[in-house]
Amino acid sequence: MNRLQFFSAVRLSRGPGHPVEEIDNVPDAMVFLREWPVGRRGPVYRCALNCCAAAMAAQMSAEEAHKSFAGFARITGLLIDDGPAPLIAERHSARHITR
Repeated sequence: MNRLQFFSAVRLSRGPGHPVEEIDNVPDAMVFLREWPVGRRGPVYRCALNCCAAAMAAQMSAEEAHKSFAGFARITGLLIDDGPAPLIAERHSARHITR
């Protein structure tokens, strides 16, 4: 596996009618961030960009950059959350039933 590859893709959507995008490596995350509108670039954006740049320079792991990029996507409302894994959901439901 490439050192800049994420273990799992960050799935995001720019809104209704837009296709789902999967960002699965640091270079693609950098491209996405560089295309982000200048007027919407705040501290969370800068953190994600800096983390991705550090991963590109081998100063940070790809997974640390992944966490930062996923956080950026979540805070901006772009992240598509698939929810918990089915087994976890079943266990969670079972706990509620037995209480």
